[in-house]
Amino acid sequence: MPEEQKNKNILSIDIGGTSIKACILDPKGELLSEFKKLPTPKDSNPEQVIKSIRELVATLDLPFEKISIGFPGYVKCGVVQTAPNLAKNKWTNVDLAQQISDAFGKPVRLINDADQQALGIVSGKGFEIVFTVGTGFGTALVFDGDLLPHLELAHLPITKTKDYDDYLGNKAFEKHGKKEWNERLKRVIEIYKTVFNYDTLYIGGGNSKEINFPLDHNIKLVSNKDGIKGGAKLWDMEEKFHVFTTHPKK
Repeated sequence: MPEEQKNKNILSIDIGGTSIKACILDPKGELLSEFKKLPTPKDSNPEQVIKSIRELVATLDLPFEKISIGFPGYVKCGVVQTAPNLAKNKWTNVDLAQQISDAFGKPVRLINDADQQALGIVSGKGFEIVFTVGTGFGTALVFDGDLLPHLELAHLPITKTKDYDDYLGNKAFEKHGKKEWNERLKRVIEIYKTVFNYDTLYIGGGNSKEINFPLDHNIKLVSNKDGIKGGAKLWDMEEKFHVFTTHPKK
């Protein structure tokens, strides 16, 4: 591979409640390295998460020039505001993009994990929504390929005591079982059809494989690997809404 091509490589990181994943992509989103992962640290505070990222990157053994990060919470201009499925009370106003940019000496784009996955999955035509059903419930909204401002729709209430995250997250799956979880997912899909009138809905995440009912023609199941290209697509986006570049401090 020519040196100038190498220098355009992107380190793509996906931080999840269960595992942290990383790989090296070329600018078109093709996988150049293995897709490596480590369990998310039990004490998943910023220091431990950054330590795990360093460990993963050390195993990839390929040069990269930019870093894309998908994070399971609300991110504004590279600063984490919430992380409901990581360490409690440790993720308010954390300048994670700056810390990682400084650690590796590379520019960083940090966005919500469902948003990053969505960029790798959607067709770019019409109003498209991505669900992730894993540790929690994530959503991303895309219109004609443009990432719309991230909304923490998972934290809208769906019952008197539960939000979507409680209702469809992995804890609910384990507590109530597959049959009840599928009924809940059906209900949520019906709500989204009525409220958003989307052109296409994509469903990914670890529990998407547990879906046992027929899906509408405009609902597609996707895997985590389908979303890998999102780490490269993120660097094709213009800076607006939550797409923001953080540079290392000199």
